[in-house]
Amino acid sequence: LGCELTASTKSYTFQVDKEDDADHILALSVVCLTDGAKDECNVVEVVGRNHENQEIAVPVANLKLSCQPLLSLDNFKLQPPVTFRLAAGSGPVHLTGWHRIMHREDASFEEDGDLSEEEEEELAPIMPAKK
Repeated sequence: LGCELTASTKSYTFQVDKEDDADHILALSVVCLTDGAKDECNVVEVVGRNHENQEIAVPVANLKLSCQPLLSLDNFKLQPPVTFRLAAGSGPVHLTGWHRIMHREDASFEEDGDLSEEEEEELAPIMPAKK
C-alpha cells in the first residue's frame, strides 16, 4: 500500500476481490507529511464498516509539520475494504503499509517468526556503580 492524500484528493479506498476465497489483511505502517505540507493540523481518518454494516470513521493520525510530521502505526491491521480520508488539513500526507493475502485452503499457514534480520542480543548484566 502506498497512497497520498491532498487537498484535491482527500480520500483513497483500498478494495479487494471478494470472490477470491482468501482472507485479506491490510496493515498501516507509517503516516507522514511530505514536501509542500503547511504547518497545520492534518487529520487522517480510517473509514470502514462495523458489525452492523454501518459506516464508522476513526481518526488514526493528527500530524503537524512543526511538532509531529510522522507517525509510526506499527502495522495497524485493518480488514478491507477500507477508506483513508484527510478529514482536516491540506496535506500532502503519505500512507504506507502492506497487504497480505491468506488463502483459506492454506489452513496450515504459519507466520514466519524470522521476519527480521536483526537478532536479539543478550544484554550484559547491570553492574553496581563503584563508589
